[in-house]
Amino acid sequence: MLYPSIDKLLNVVDSKYILVHVSSQRSKQMLENRHFQMKEKEYVNKKELGRALEEIEKGLVKFNNLSKNT
Repeated sequence: MLYPSIDKLLNVVDSKYILVHVSSQRSKQMLENRHFQMKEKEYVNKKELGRALEEIEKGLVKFNNLSKNT
């Protein structure tokens, strides 16, 4: 079972495509800089991609939601 679930993440992000883009960018930042938004023991996931998704779910990653056309 994946954590966090896609249903919870889509409450934060409107599009699966934006979710993929933002999570991949954040996980690359984690790999390059070793900078995390939370303490390492607070993460459920061990890998950077899962940790990026956890940060997105908790609202720690800020991004422009481009899927909304006004």
